[in-house]
Amino acid sequence: MQTALRPLVFWPTFLILMAAVVASYVDLEAFLATASALNDAILDRFSWLFSLGSLYLLLLAVAVYFSPLGVIRIGGEQATPLLSRWRWFSITLCTTLAVGVLFWTTAEPLYHYMGPPASSGLEAGSSDAMLFAMSTMFLHWSFTPYAIYAVPALIFALAFYNLRLRFSISSMLEPLFGVGIRRFAGLIDAVALYALVAGMASTLGTGALTLAGGVGQYLGGETTPLRLGVIVAIIVVTFVISAASGLKKGISRLSALNAWLLLALGLFTFVVGPTIFMLQLGVESFGVYLDNFFTKSLFTGAAGDDQWPYWWSIFYWAIWFAWAPVSALFLGKISRGYTVREFLRVNLLYPALFASVWIIIFSGAALYFQAHTGVDLNAILSDQGVEHVLYELFRQLPLSGLWIPLLLFIAYISYVTAADSNTDAIGNLCTRGLTADSDLNAGLPMKVIWGTIVGIVSWVMVSFVGIDGVKMLSNLGGLPAMLIILLASSSLWIWLKDPAPLRDPIPAQKASHNQSVTNPSLATAVDKE
Repeated sequence: MQTALRPLVFWPTFLILMAAVVASYVDLEAFLATASALNDAILDRFSWLFSLGSLYLLLLAVAVYFSPLGVIRIGGEQATPLLSRWRWFSITLCTTLAVGVLFWTTAEPLYHYMGPPASSGLEAGSSDAMLFAMSTMFLHWSFTPYAIYAVPALIFALAFYNLRLRFSISSMLEPLFGVGIRRFAGLIDAVALYALVAGMASTLGTGALTLAGGVGQYLGGETTPLRLGVIVAIIVVTFVISAASGLKKGISRLSALNAWLLLALGLFTFVVGPTIFMLQLGVESFGVYLDNFFTKSLFTGAAGDDQWPYWWSIFYWAIWFAWAPVSALFLGKISRGYTVREFLRVNLLYPALFASVWIIIFSGAALYFQAHTGVDLNAILSDQGVEHVLYELFRQLPLSGLWIPLLLFIAYISYVTAADSNTDAIGNLCTRGLTADSDLNAGLPMKVIWGTIVGIVSWVMVSFVGIDGVKMLSNLGGLPAMLIILLASSSLWIWLKDPAPLRDPIPAQKASHNQSVTNPSLATAVDKE
């Protein structure tokens, strides 16, 4: 099938991203002040909606799982799976939160333990603060964030494979608004694409700093722009090659390797670390998480004029929402051949349980060393940064000389596997002509272009400007992305009432013909997009 560039998706995203880089380089202080003010305004005015929306998506996922919609097969009853269950799960795990889980599960609980919300009345470093820290980790990194990814991904999968709609975020809205929404497909896709590309640039920059800090322990010297450039180039080349080699080769194999390495890392830490303490604190804090789930999920800090939720929970919800629409295209694309219930297990339940076990191990270990040994991980966090906490934790464990270099490799693979999946989705979104019956491959040039753009932006920002600006600009995409996802969730309610259109997918040629006959002028406008 012939494919072509979608200019109204590609060029606005590219030009705005370049403008942001130039503006930050010309006057960083003004750029950061503007971006920060916009972020604060959004979080302040819509904190209630971010909190309520994230909780709503989790509850909706549970409702769909136990509904008759759960037996619908993505792609129809005769659809065959693209991937095995293990490959599918490993890609899902590594595409979404694996990079953050790797480093933040040791650093973040220290922030909450030593600095709980002012309105909570908890004393920093107390036993209650420790329980608060662990239970908050479950909130931020398990079921809720995976629901934010899973629900739009499920909607897109059903719209794309069962209704044979276009490879576009607007397809998630079509059951609600009808074919007229296609007039705005380019705008919708461009907004979501910008948030993801800016987020990838900030994540890649953070990853380069993390890896540079680890490499510096062996090579010595300072983290220079040249060193960062080499690291960024290696990561970009690797994930572009992986994405270009296709879903069943590069992406699935790297993700499977990453998942096995994460399992080995977690098992080693569980066995040689403070195992009993991890289990005891993990079980107790998970109970606190369940007991206070609704209260913590909807905590906005308004009553006590507390800024803590803006710094943490609501800030996280904005990040997950910003990344979710484009990531949903990839997660939906790889789910063909499985039922809705299987989809929700692999995209929500299993990775959330994996993250919960990971939190019990690594957050528990970090809190143990901070509270019960002479190792001041909080001081390392304050003085050296997030990534050094995990390295220091492993220095306290046996065989650190072996595991720290392996940890560097795992971090590298984690960044690559997250990036190659998103690069694949970005390439597809910028390409016209992809259908459920095509090979769903945007081709090498588009992936090379976006990989290079993301690499250059991240290197410039982290070497000469700082990544805070582009990170905040990514988060700004959280509001429109959330509105898109919440509106798209109406499609699930429509299908819950009448799942019949999903049971017998329309053949691709007939679907295309019907769409053209229904509104030929609209089809022409969309083709020019």
